[in-house]
Amino acid sequence: MQTTVEKIDDSEFKLYANQALDLIEDELERLFETSDFDVDIERQGGNVLNIQFPNHTVIVINLQTPLHELWLATKEGGFHFRWAGSKVKPKWQDTKTQEDFFAVVASHITKQGGTPFNLTGLGQ
Repeated sequence: MQTTVEKIDDSEFKLYANQALDLIEDELERLFETSDFDVDIERQGGNVLNIQFPNHTVIVINLQTPLHELWLATKEGGFHFRWAGSKVKPKWQDTKTQEDFFAVVASHITKQGGTPFNLTGLGQ
């Protein structure tokens, strides 16, 4: 079943995109507090989230406001996620594979961090 994509303006994009980054950051902090999982999280100018792992790899997530996309850079490559939701149910999908943003981010954090990381239910 295809969901209708609700158009958003730049300020709404920034709101929903930053909420997505906040959710990831909150889940990483929760995992840090409840396990021996260790990452350094840095927010740059509100538009970029850097996640550095003990193995010196980094994941970068940044906002591309003119395109209304979130970009994900991992050691395996770069991925672009387009707004594909509604104001009631925000969603981001890979521009090539249509995969869910949170599922892809969780998968790469698990791979690079060596610890299972789950964002199930967020944005889906």
